[in-house]
Amino acid sequence: MTSTTPTSTTPPGATARPTPVVDPARWPDVVRVPHAPLRAAVAARVLRRAASRQGIRIELPGTKDEFEPATGVPVLRLHHPRAFLHRLGTGGLIGFGESYQAGDWDSPDPVALLTALAAAPEALVPRGTRWLRRFYVRRPPRAELSTPGNARRNIHRHYDLSNELFALFLDPTMTYSAALFPDAPGARPTATREGLPAAQHRKIDRLLDLAAVGPGTRLLEIGTGWGELAVRAAARGARVVSLTLSEEQLALARRRIADAGQADRAEVRLCDYRSARGRYDAVVSVEMIEAVGRPFWPEYFATLDRVLAPGGRIALQAITMPHDRMLASSRTYTWILKYVFPGGQIPSLRAITDTAARTGLRVDRADAYGPHYAETLRLWRERFTERWPEVAALGFDEVFRRTWELYLGYSEAGFRTGYLNVHQLLLTRDGGTVPGPYGARA
Repeated sequence: MTSTTPTSTTPPGATARPTPVVDPARWPDVVRVPHAPLRAAVAARVLRRAASRQGIRIELPGTKDEFEPATGVPVLRLHHPRAFLHRLGTGGLIGFGESYQAGDWDSPDPVALLTALAAAPEALVPRGTRWLRRFYVRRPPRAELSTPGNARRNIHRHYDLSNELFALFLDPTMTYSAALFPDAPGARPTATREGLPAAQHRKIDRLLDLAAVGPGTRLLEIGTGWGELAVRAAARGARVVSLTLSEEQLALARRRIADAGQADRAEVRLCDYRSARGRYDAVVSVEMIEAVGRPFWPEYFATLDRVLAPGGRIALQAITMPHDRMLASSRTYTWILKYVFPGGQIPSLRAITDTAARTGLRVDRADAYGPHYAETLRLWRERFTERWPEVAALGFDEVFRRTWELYLGYSEAGFRTGYLNVHQLLLTRDGGTVPGPYGARA
């Protein structure tokens, strides 16, 4: 670093948004800048090292670029270097995120920058010092563990923000999970905004096919979303019970089901998955396990086993990460947990397989399509940015904007690098080989 003096000056040729006004009541840890000179100095060294290894250019206010400009090089543009380094040194990746929320840094292409960092997260921590991690990383607060008493509050903090907010950046199906686009073997998914609704229907239909949902099927859906899967399952002739903890989603899903003429076949209940009752021929759960939390995975799969009728099938869609990274992060309080998804934990495919096996369920099929999630997130991020004036009109402030920009961009980078993946899984009680609707068996 050539300077650590805080300033709002923008590097020559750069365009930056004004530093956001931070409401201290709403964003107390964003407005607060820690003072930790020694940790800031260590953070500066780590940042130099990561930038050098990953080819990142650091731009400082009022100074010549530390790295020579090059086409396609990811850029970290520091507006307030001192605040950035003190946050980074004190809070690690939480501090990195809070510094973006506060406007300490920007990038002309945040996803390219985050992709470079996600491609080699080990570059941020020298190998010989990783054992120190357990002494400074924060643990998730007990108040956010997804116990029956806490789960509804955790869900409320994200999914009850505003149905209108989600409608502004999702497609008309109101589906908030990875879409499945057309693609050719080895090719990038063909993802367009116009094709997103069809891609979401393709994803839903393949899950329903995995679960063999058809006329007369008794289907339990764990995690309603805004009702699109329930509508399509009911249209096949299934009898659907869908569970949610979001009051906002409950109201809109019921209305959408009624508008589709399926109210006699699909019922939505405000109910924790642990309280599910009845026996079902099929269970479908789309990106719900991430909100369960690792301590409660055994109870989640025990519930699936308890409600599944003999010969029944379970279709899950789950975000996953490599097992070693899951173990390393499973007791770490991250920026995403603090500001976006409290109480969650992304599992590994191995964790799902092992935990399910203890209840007598077996993963019979696992199909991965991480690149499709990267494209889904790109479309959401672009639409969120374009429609920001309408989001702001709902009462969301500039810090919220930057929070969601970082959340969507960070998630997209994770899928682009393979740090994250997404799987559609078939679970059966007998574990027999079952022909699937697409792809090769994993």
